[in-house]
Amino acid sequence: MVVSVEEVSASIVREYLSRKGLKRTIACMDEEHPRTQSSINNRSQLRQILHIEDLYRRNKVQSSPLRTLLEMVIKHHIEGTDDDKMASKEKESESALIVASMEHDHTKLSSHVKEVSPRLNHHDTAVHQSQPESEKKPPEMIPKSRRMRRGVMAGPISSTLQEPNKPRLSGRQSGDGLSLVTLQQKGREKSTSDPAERPQGSENVGQGGHDRNIVRPKTTPPNIDLSEMVLDDIEDELLELSNVSIRNFATESGRHTSRPMDQHTASELKAVLLGSPIKCFSAEWTNQGFTFSETHDLRYGIVQKKGGPCGVLACIQAFVLKKLLFEQPDSGQALRPTNAARRQSLTSAVTEVLWRAGQETRATLAINTGRNVFTPSGHFRSAGVLEKIACLTVDSMKDLQLLVEQHIEQFETGELGCLLLTVSAVLSRSTDKVREDMDVATNSLIGAYGYCTQELVNLLLVGRAVSNVFDGDVELDSGDGDSTLLKGIRGHCNVGLLSSFEHYNIVKVGDYLKNPLFPIWVVCSESHFSVLFGLQQELLTNQDKGLDLDLYYYDGLANQQEEIRLTVSVGKSSLSGQHADPDLIPSLELCIRTRWKDAFVDWNDTEPIL
Repeated sequence: MVVSVEEVSASIVREYLSRKGLKRTIACMDEEHPRTQSSINNRSQLRQILHIEDLYRRNKVQSSPLRTLLEMVIKHHIEGTDDDKMASKEKESESALIVASMEHDHTKLSSHVKEVSPRLNHHDTAVHQSQPESEKKPPEMIPKSRRMRRGVMAGPISSTLQEPNKPRLSGRQSGDGLSLVTLQQKGREKSTSDPAERPQGSENVGQGGHDRNIVRPKTTPPNIDLSEMVLDDIEDELLELSNVSIRNFATESGRHTSRPMDQHTASELKAVLLGSPIKCFSAEWTNQGFTFSETHDLRYGIVQKKGGPCGVLACIQAFVLKKLLFEQPDSGQALRPTNAARRQSLTSAVTEVLWRAGQETRATLAINTGRNVFTPSGHFRSAGVLEKIACLTVDSMKDLQLLVEQHIEQFETGELGCLLLTVSAVLSRSTDKVREDMDVATNSLIGAYGYCTQELVNLLLVGRAVSNVFDGDVELDSGDGDSTLLKGIRGHCNVGLLSSFEHYNIVKVGDYLKNPLFPIWVVCSESHFSVLFGLQQELLTNQDKGLDLDLYYYDGLANQQEEIRLTVSVGKSSLSGQHADPDLIPSLELCIRTRWKDAFVDWNDTEPIL
């Protein structure tokens, strides 16, 4: 992997934003200019690439050191500009004295300067000894290596340019054509005065007994302080820098490994999610993120734009509520969270779901790079989604939390947030294990019309894409010696599930999901998923009839504008609803009664959702 000037520039800007605490700005930058494998996330590595380690050490010992690399570079160049101006004046004065002395001792210098200066101004010829007219070559015949380039001489200075650790001469110093000519003249005099001291690389091209030398010294001319000079144009050096090989920070730090999506993995993902690599994700999936409501009483709620990914949204919503209600240090305003609190809860919710899907040993986070990482071919229908994904894998929950926090903007406000979470969960579990979880390996996680299947909901709730919601596994005897294994829930869950299909005796929800560790349930009502939750843990232990319970309901697709608080009176449905039309009983109430038998539900003056 090579260093890209664009990536280095982006990395130094990200380092500045990070050190300044501008997290939202970083998130916007990551969305508009996503990180890639070439991105540099290590400050030490960035200092090495920019060759500013000495500058960094000098800054560190200052009484008030600058915090960012960008500020250090800017300060260095601002101070360097002032130094250059002072040095330029000093060099001009020194050059004038040297020229006056040389004119006194060497009467031929004047004619030489007149000959060379016009070529310096046009930057198209090399500085060389005056030759007889018969020996002069037109400019186009002079080798390129011996011509002027951007005001820097190809003779004495070119060897300095070839050694990057040596100071560079500024093109500004040669503005009048005098100082550089003088330097060359001094080098020429030394070479002609004593052949033994002639610099290596000098060439004698004299004819007829005349010494005419083109000097290319390997060392700096005497009495010249090059530390005060800079090279204006370093385009060639940047081209060389772009070819320097570096290691990706992910591999170097060991925190996570990164790899781009490939077509084989993308085909496997499409097959397990949609049923076939030639199918594409609907707009309901590609335009849905985990964006929170701005309604005052519903700030904890995630808004759903259209039907389809409701199962994924409801599961993440349930874990967000778990964080807000029962794991925040101060839950007094849990249902009116600040922007920071709900973003943190979303980060923790995504982390918990993915870590459980990876069997609490490893997890993979899928992020959008903003550019294609492979070119689709063959029986793979391109939709510009999976082709832009990079996969980041970690083996500790702490590293996963940091990684999700770094990219949370893509999930919260990015249009692909819901799909990225789904892909991350499948990759964390692996496509092979997802198929092993299912009763029928050819099933898909996204069913007809883009709806979530029970397998996908279970993957997010319990970390396994099993097809059933009863407790444990059930083995069915087919009667001919063969048996079929139906896989269910194997233990208590943090978040539960209630289903109206149980009311119609289509499924049986086991105690593991009916009695979760926290009073929060994903509700499957008429093939739509929403969330029901309580504020007290006592809801899970107290089953006495005659007890009144307060439950809150949230449906991200219902365009809710107010909080819905339900009062559930256990054991009173036969007294209060004996004349009610069964067809007019809201499906949510039927779900509640699968958990609290014979319960009467009071909607407390809010409009019932049918």
